[in-house]
Amino acid sequence: MQPLFLGSHPALDFLNTSFAPDGVRVETIGEGGRYLDWLVAAGLLDAAEPAKLARRFGGKALDAAAAEARRVREWARDWLARWRTAPRGDYSREIEALNKLLAREARNREVAAGASGLELRELPTFESANALNALPAAQLAALVTQEDPALIRECAGAACTLWFLDRTKSHRRLFCSATVCGNRAKVAAFRERKRS
Repeated sequence: MQPLFLGSHPALDFLNTSFAPDGVRVETIGEGGRYLDWLVAAGLLDAAEPAKLARRFGGKALDAAAAEARRVREWARDWLARWRTAPRGDYSREIEALNKLLAREARNREVAAGASGLELRELPTFESANALNALPAAQLAALVTQEDPALIRECAGAACTLWFLDRTKSHRRLFCSATVCGNRAKVAAFRERKRS
């Protein structure tokens, strides 16, 4: 199954790489190649990088990076569930772990011709396949430092496990997708009214 990008933030899209529609668990980053595909689709990795990284590190190392990413995702899911209800709690262990992930990535700078002239670009460099996990870690860091925890929500759909950041003006978003979970809820409410 293709990854879903309904979270309105890359960190929540990362959490949504594992979901359980109707109680059946779906894993979208099961192995290294799929993880690289997700990083590209999420805009965290340039489209030319996966082939280079596969040649450089090999499938076994990328599979190990994907396995670690799944562990990081579940750790982050647990942390964010606690953080959004108690944002002022003591999260020093979580912050330390996040900082260790962030430290894996190095960046190089280069000047290149862009659409509006010369521009300075920062390019990530990876000393190991596991350094790829600094990319979603950076998004998690951005989420916890820049977003309101009260706006991080789990979908209200009866069988949905997806998370999203409520960026609506009224902050009343209930569903990961109005066309899927929102529509299902409307149909269920309509049927219930007809039965009554």
